[in-house]
Amino acid sequence: MKIFLNTVWFVLAAALLGGCGKNSPDAFQGYIEGEYVYVAAPLGGALTNLAVVRGDQVKRGQLLFELERQAEAAALTEAEKNIVQAKASLTLSESTFQRRLELRNSPSAVISAEELDQARSQRDADAAQVAAQQAALDKARWSFDQKQQFAPADAQVHDTLYRSGEWVAAGNPVVVLLPPENLKVRFFVPQEMLPQIKISQTISVECDGAPRPIKAAINYISTQVEYTPPVIYSRETRANLVFMIEAKISPVDAADVRPGQPADVRLN
Repeated sequence: MKIFLNTVWFVLAAALLGGCGKNSPDAFQGYIEGEYVYVAAPLGGALTNLAVVRGDQVKRGQLLFELERQAEAAALTEAEKNIVQAKASLTLSESTFQRRLELRNSPSAVISAEELDQARSQRDADAAQVAAQQAALDKARWSFDQKQQFAPADAQVHDTLYRSGEWVAAGNPVVVLLPPENLKVRFFVPQEMLPQIKISQTISVECDGAPRPIKAAINYISTQVEYTPPVIYSRETRANLVFMIEAKISPVDAADVRPGQPADVRLN
C-alpha cells in the first residue's frame, strides 16, 4: 500500500509540474473583450422592419431597422407645404417692398415713408415666417429620418433585442453590433513588471484554436492596482498585486478571436 501511495503521489506531482511547464514565465493571463455598439432610435415606435439577424456581417450605412413613421411622414409633408407657401409670401412681399422703395426714391416720391415702412415690416415678417417654417421642416425631416437606423461602421451583428411588431421605447437599443476594431485583449501583469509596459507597445496574443499568434497594441494601462485577476482566467493566484492592461487587436486579426476567450499575452 505504501508503494502504491508513493507511486500515486509521484504521478500527481509529475502532472502538476508538466502542467506548470506549459506556461511560459513571460506569458500573462488575459481574455478577449469586446466593446459593443448599441444602436437605438431617439424616438419610440413599433418595429416594422428588422433588416438584420444575429450573426450577420453589415457594412457602414446598411439599414439595421425601421420603426413605424406614418405620423412623421404626414408631419414632413405638411412642413414641406408650409415652407413653399412661406417662401411664396416672402417673394411677393420682397417684390412689393422693392417697388415701393423705387417709387419712394423717385423724383415725384409718390410713396409715403409710412407706406414704405409697412412694406418693409411685411417683408421682415414674411422672412421670419420662412425661417420658422424652415426650422419646422428640419425638425420634421429629422424625426422622419430617425425612425430608420443604419450601421455606423462595418461590424458583426452580435444580437437583436426586439422582434418585428414589438413596441420600442425611445432610446432603447434594438441591434447590438461588434465592429472588428472594437476587439481588445485585457490582461494582468504583476506590479513589478509595470515599468516594462508602455502605451502603443506591441504584444503577441495566443488563443486556443487560433491559427497563429496575433498582434495587439497597448492602449490603456490601469491607474489602480488590483489584488487578483478574475478567478476564471487566473493561472496563478499567488500574485497579490497586478495591474490591468488593455490592448487593441488589429481588425485584420479580429476574425480569429471571440470575446470571452482566454488568452496568453507575451511582450515583444
